Amino acid sequence: MRTFDGSEDLRGARFVGADLSGARFVRADLSGAVMRGVELQGADLDAPWLSAPFLVNGVDVVAFVDAELDRRFPGRELRRAAEPGSLREAWAALERTWTRTLDRVAAMPAGTPDVSVDGEWTFAQTLRHLVMATDVWLRRAVLGVEQPYDPIGQPNAEYEADGNDMAVFSRPDPTYDEVLASRAAHVALVRDFLAHVTAAELETVRANPWSPEYPETTLSCLQTILEEEWEHHRYAVRDLDVIDRG
Repeated sequence: MRTFDGSEDLRGARFVGADLSGARFVRADLSGAVMRGVELQGADLDAPWLSAPFLVNGVDVVAFVDAELDRRFPGRELRRAAEPGSLREAWAALERTWTRTLDRVAAMPAGTPDVSVDGEWTFAQTLRHLVMATDVWLRRAVLGVEQPYDPIGQPNAEYEADGNDMAVFSRPDPTYDEVLASRAAHVALVRDFLAHVTAAELETVRANPWSPEYPETTLSCLQTILEEEWEHHRYAVRDLDVIDRG
């Protein structure tokens, strides 16, 4: 199977009568792609930053998708909370959701947290990435910790390619119990911060941890954490369902 890894420039390419059945697009930029008279039966599209307009047969489906995900994952609709009280409510709902999922994993066969589905992150790696997300957006961006990273964190695929130091993640193979302990501590860190945050503090300007030239606020950093949590929970549940089906 041929792999296009970004070395070829396919921007603006035209595929006419091409057979792309079974093709897999990972971290590919398909913005502005136009498909006409295509066969999409069984297609599986996952776009965590899906935004309008996204047209299927002339219908913008973004609002429909968003509403359906909110229905499937109660509490997700609170991820854009903007006041201290509603942010605390949003985090509490998220904690309840993850607790149920952790209980589900605990009841599954031994080794389940380390099973990868279709090359995606394992459940343990997903938790480790959320540890990193909290370190980036709360410890670094909001609290200003100079070296914010837990060594068990799981960086995103672009982290090293963007010139960042991978040495800070010096524990690439922690035990699942160690992952759970770190994850619990980071969840508590967010909970404790939200317990005391004020409306004025939410408006405080922060530097974007990836692009300092673009300002953030405490609120936007917290909302990014909520987005990360809900998206990765969705991925985790998707893969757990596959594992359950054998």
